[in-house]
Amino acid sequence: MSDLQIGMIGLDTSHASAFTELLNDPAHPFHVKGGKVVAACPAGSPDFELSYSRIGGITRKVEQYGVQMVDSFEQVAEICDAILLESVDGRIHLQQVEKLAMYKKPIFIDKPLCLCSRDAIKMEELSKQHGVPIMSSSALRFAEPLRQALAIKDKGNIIGADCFGPMDKMETQPGYYWYGIHTIEMLYAIFGSGAQHVSVLSNPDADSDWMISQWKDGRIGTVRGNARGNYSFGALIHFEKGNEIVCIDSSSKPYYASLLEQVMLFFKDRKPVVPIKETKEIIRFIEAANESRETGRQVRI
Repeated sequence: MSDLQIGMIGLDTSHASAFTELLNDPAHPFHVKGGKVVAACPAGSPDFELSYSRIGGITRKVEQYGVQMVDSFEQVAEICDAILLESVDGRIHLQQVEKLAMYKKPIFIDKPLCLCSRDAIKMEELSKQHGVPIMSSSALRFAEPLRQALAIKDKGNIIGADCFGPMDKMETQPGYYWYGIHTIEMLYAIFGSGAQHVSVLSNPDADSDWMISQWKDGRIGTVRGNARGNYSFGALIHFEKGNEIVCIDSSSKPYYASLLEQVMLFFKDRKPVVPIKETKEIIRFIEAANESRETGRQVRI
């Protein structure tokens, strides 16, 4: 199969330039084959400083790899075979998908899919209505150390997991949607869908948060976040016959490359590696965790 022509929407995150380099530079040590970014629309959010302030610099980096800049989402969709929706602002993802869905090109939406369950449900409806496959995921889900741990066969079933990572917050991306989603996705990569409820213990003075959730099968998973000091991602996975410590930084392969490999499979067979149903549950999990953080109560998923 010939290489796919990939379009990119949103040039306001470092992911946009990192993904373009991995796809378009054959000399990169972790070059991802199968497609090339050929066109991009440098969209951003005028009321989000971390968005509009980065568009110029990231656009220049992406242009270095021979990417054509165009003025509209529609132009990108017409040129390409598949779409990387990279806008850093989760608030606008639904309205972007509304413009793109009719073109029926597979769309990868960088985390977060959106910032509320209502938008997630509408995206799923658009996917079904137009027959357009949609996938969204944090790159941490596909980090090599985590995938290697999940491939272990001689320790029995997984009976629990404790994940940790940085948990910076951003005013325009409520609570855990900004950075907490990475560590929450790691927990979902370990357990799959099926969370029943979540409780959050937060210590604003220490900039730390701790979530505990029980799945329908009885397993308990936790997520610990640090907003300052410790910026390492990892997990402790509990098996029937032992434990496994996962240090995300222990691999030389960038998790962006691991993610892109899965995205390319999705673009070619149009089957989301992470089903939108699971991503929709993750959005609801975060919604519930944000509520629990505010109220101190356990919240059902």
